[in-house]
Amino acid sequence: MESKRDPAIRITLLPRDTNSAGTIFGGVILSYIDMAGAIEAHRHTGMPRFVTVAMREVIFHKPVFVGDLVSFYAETVSVGKTSITIRVIVETERVGSTTEVLRVTEAEVVYVAVDENRQKTRIRSRDES
Repeated sequence: MESKRDPAIRITLLPRDTNSAGTIFGGVILSYIDMAGAIEAHRHTGMPRFVTVAMREVIFHKPVFVGDLVSFYAETVSVGKTSITIRVIVETERVGSTTEVLRVTEAEVVYVAVDENRQKTRIRSRDES
């Protein structure tokens, strides 16, 4: 399972993150997916600025509850001239009498590198930085 690696982000979600059904808002999870993907893009390229262009299909397989330890694992799928695609897998650890690890969702996120003027720029390899 993915959890053998270090996650880009690991967090325990709080009551402020819940909807009226008592589960964590999907939008909260989406924002962390976006952050985890951006962290991986920075780590992979060494470049300072990316903007999110697309988040491909996100299907929530399991709910996330207050107190769950949620891990966001990110890996680079592909790198183009100006864009990078990152796969983010989200797992939750339900803490109780037994610890259960479940895959919550996953997504591919596409980012475009931008310069200090917010203009699209070529992705350089780490060696060129």
